[in-house]
Amino acid sequence: MKVFFREVRGNLYYTLRFLALAGVTGLVVGAVSVIFARLDQIASGARQNFPLIILALPVAGLLIVYLYHLAGAYKPRGTNLVFLTVQNKEALPVRMAPLIFVSTILTHLCGGSVGREGAALQLGGALGSGLGKIQGLNFSDEDKRLLVMCGMSAAFSAIFGTPVAAAIFPLEVVNIGILQYSMLLPCAFSSLVAVRLAYHCGVEGEGLHFAAPPPLEAVEALKVMALAFCCAILSILFCKLLKYSHMVFASIHESQYVQIIVGGVLFLIITAFTYYIGAPRYMGAGMDVIMGATKGDAYWFDCFFKMLLTAICIGSGFKGGEIVPSLFIGATFGSFFAGMVGLPPSLGASCGMAALFCGVTNCPISSLLIISELFGFNQGGLYFLLSVAISFVMSGYFGLYSAQRIAYSKFRPRYIDRIPGAYDDELELGDATLDKSNLNS
Repeated sequence: MKVFFREVRGNLYYTLRFLALAGVTGLVVGAVSVIFARLDQIASGARQNFPLIILALPVAGLLIVYLYHLAGAYKPRGTNLVFLTVQNKEALPVRMAPLIFVSTILTHLCGGSVGREGAALQLGGALGSGLGKIQGLNFSDEDKRLLVMCGMSAAFSAIFGTPVAAAIFPLEVVNIGILQYSMLLPCAFSSLVAVRLAYHCGVEGEGLHFAAPPPLEAVEALKVMALAFCCAILSILFCKLLKYSHMVFASIHESQYVQIIVGGVLFLIITAFTYYIGAPRYMGAGMDVIMGATKGDAYWFDCFFKMLLTAICIGSGFKGGEIVPSLFIGATFGSFFAGMVGLPPSLGASCGMAALFCGVTNCPISSLLIISELFGFNQGGLYFLLSVAISFVMSGYFGLYSAQRIAYSKFRPRYIDRIPGAYDDELELGDATLDKSNLNS
């Protein structure tokens, strides 16, 4: 009995400690995220009411670069720095929170084709890191990593309104193939606290239209598998486009001021062309276009313009996220593909979103959860599962985040511990030894 009660006492201590740390993080990060979401909505509304404000995008870019240089962040690494902090390889400065806060709102105000959930990961991670640096609390390195991950969950949950996916995503995305279950309770609780705080403040998640899907028969399954296959290829193209856009703009001029001006002007030229062809749909995050795609309102070229304009914005130095653009690409392509093969547009859009998100993040569980939360857990689950499973394998090892570690092979039960990139025969077929120190880190 003494052993039993000692075990219960120890478990209770860690449970209460996790709840306390996660609760405080959820409240703090959730409150800041609510302010961010509100200001972002105001910025997006101002852009819609005053369309010519898009002409100020190059000026906004200059201001963004100036703010980062003023803070001493001459080579900002964005979400990758958050991942390196969780992997205990880098320190995440608190100043990244106000920087990504202001710069993302400026980008959205002037029509930049970026999302906000990638910014949420940086915002939440930086705020969580700041809580871990409070003098007198003497947090260990493990506690600081816990607070960073709780901050990521809280910000993602409050801004996007998908608390279940937000709880799992930080556990899954940093080291693919290894779920850090020790962080499940704190990330889940901080996510729930933040989303409820956001709800009471009037910030609610997106609810997307979903028609009743047809029964999963062989023909429908083959159509969805073909869609997932195509989306996996698009995810590789999107990741490579983002990667090479940084290299292209860096080759234009070494000055980040010049790079972002060139990016802003190029964005304006391409956007003017989309107005000419009657499809000015690519400014901002694009949730309205995603909603339209679920009802069949999508052009075949939507996904390509979104990929190009997002790559120009991110590559030239504008700030924001790549997650909603990836959902945009998947939704519009999936809706168009559904029209060609005879699937309901909402099914094509949702499966396309699931497959594209999985392809760019390498996170099948989070992909399944986020699409299920957006469209409803009770409909289309079998189709979502099939889409995610196909895309996870077909997308290979490419990904949005260079700091991500892929711990286990996608093709065989083998520990490989590699970064995103092309297939590597030496890693896949060679003698891979299990490095316990890498596992623990």
